[in-house]
Amino acid sequence: MRGANQSSVSEFLLLGLSRQPQQPQLLFMLFLSMYLATVLGNLLILLAISMDSRLHTPMYFFLSNLSFVDICFSSTTVPKMLANHILGTETISFSGCLTQMYFVFMFVDMDNFLLTVMAYDRFVAVCHPLHYLTKMTPQLCALLVSGSWVIANLDVLLHTLLMARLSFCADNAIPHFFCDATPLLKLSCSDIYLNEMMILIEAGLIMIAPFVCILVSYILITCAVWRVPSTKGRWKAFSTCGSHLAVVFLFYGTIIFLYFNPLFSHSAETDIAAAVMFTVVTPMLNPFIYSLRNKDIRGALGKVVAMKFFLLNNEMG
Repeated sequence: MRGANQSSVSEFLLLGLSRQPQQPQLLFMLFLSMYLATVLGNLLILLAISMDSRLHTPMYFFLSNLSFVDICFSSTTVPKMLANHILGTETISFSGCLTQMYFVFMFVDMDNFLLTVMAYDRFVAVCHPLHYLTKMTPQLCALLVSGSWVIANLDVLLHTLLMARLSFCADNAIPHFFCDATPLLKLSCSDIYLNEMMILIEAGLIMIAPFVCILVSYILITCAVWRVPSTKGRWKAFSTCGSHLAVVFLFYGTIIFLYFNPLFSHSAETDIAAAVMFTVVTPMLNPFIYSLRNKDIRGALGKVVAMKFFLLNNEMG
């Protein structure tokens, strides 16, 4: 069977949720609540930015794209896991597994690129404030986002095609709550050397290069901030960047832990915990960390809520 193009496995079993023996119903409600909070929070951010013309700026344009990506990111994994729990099944087809993996990694790449673009936006705003609007033009912003989508899709397509060529001969139980690359490679009875090398080299470049750009941006931002004579001005600049930095380290820390160490060092429990952090927790925190501490977003959300109550009162009246 080694080297065959067709897999003898037609479906996989996702064991991630069922492997947690303590109070599965409580775990189900926890994931459902986190998913609903992710969708609702990010939808409110999208609605607030679209309805308030004052927020039609490059920073909020990137934030709205990040909110959209985070909704899609969580929606590729959590609903399937919850549906399997309700229906009492654990199965996912071979093609469905590859499709889920494709979208998971595409949205990981998009989060990666958008965090980098947002760091560059903060660099221009802090280091070149007088030229901010001339540098961050709508055309450049659209180009940065569309280019990110193209690169993300090309990157993930390569990994999906490499995974599709592998054979899975007997064991089809994935100790995870979604089709991740690491547990899939462990199940393959084909030679996975090329897949591992491509993850470490090509995917490494996709992740490391943006991370280096973020570090350089913040080094330059720090140098510029320390030249500000006002302590209040320094604090304001650092506070606007602190939330972004927190999510950057949370996101990259879990990615590095999951994908940039030898395959044999992985355990199912630690992989699931790290995956929950970047597929569920981080997207849920996005509205709170990036937006709800921002007075412009809070004001826009207040207008949205007030408008909804006004329309509801008119309908009832």
